[in-house]
Amino acid sequence: MASSVRFDIVDVFAERKYAGNQLAVIREAAALSHDEMQAIARETNFSETTFVVDDAPTVKVFTPREEIPFAGHPTLGTAAVLLGREGKEVTLQLKVGPIRVTRDDDGVLWMRQNPPTFGAKQDARTMAAILGVQETDLDASLPIEDVSTGLMHTIVPLARVEAVHRVKVDVARYWAWCERSASKSVLVFAKGARNPKNQLTVRVFPIYYGIAEDPATGSANGCLAGYLAKHTGKPVDARVEQGEDVGRPALIHLRANGSQVDVGGRVQHVVEGKLAR
Repeated sequence: MASSVRFDIVDVFAERKYAGNQLAVIREAAALSHDEMQAIARETNFSETTFVVDDAPTVKVFTPREEIPFAGHPTLGTAAVLLGREGKEVTLQLKVGPIRVTRDDDGVLWMRQNPPTFGAKQDARTMAAILGVQETDLDASLPIEDVSTGLMHTIVPLARVEAVHRVKVDVARYWAWCERSASKSVLVFAKGARNPKNQLTVRVFPIYYGIAEDPATGSANGCLAGYLAKHTGKPVDARVEQGEDVGRPALIHLRANGSQVDVGGRVQHVVEGKLAR
């Protein structure tokens, strides 16, 4: 292991500490090898861990299983660490290209994601079986579709919020689907939320990446924003609830207009320290 480097733990898309999605940000990580980064990501066992490898700043994103080109909550969380309390804007250099993050006057951090691209339509019967719901639980007015703003997710519309909370993934069926699908992650959503101020309820299952269920997923929600803009033909301005089912309530802000997608949320600083040599 390289000499000691600083790290921070933050909670992303969190209105308070100890909520939202946890992220470890490893600073001054240039001396770490790829294998060391992967080992650290397995050790934290968060959905993602990021490594700042130069002053560009270039950022690498790792799940417990592998390096990935982009993820939303790591982008916001890393930006928050680099900006500190007073900074207003930073552009991170990720594998998908530069991602600009800004902080608004209310303290919400916003990232401009890459324009969404749309892939395969998925079979309703297959997805219902994977999710442990009935076909009648699906919202038949919208397609089940693969979408990417840097990392692909399959968007599954459900007809009711209670069906979202009822989802229980059949892991064997999920892995069989992964073998033939370009997408490896499933987002389910429905209109409505526990808090009447919010508009959507979401759960995300990126099991392939070593995460049984993600508490708050910026990349997948960016895909959802682009999907809704496409299929409603209207601009999107929504607040999303995620994470209640895993005890990490999160609030995600979405804006989309055509191919322009912005995802926002608050970041809470929890821990700072050094990795032991």
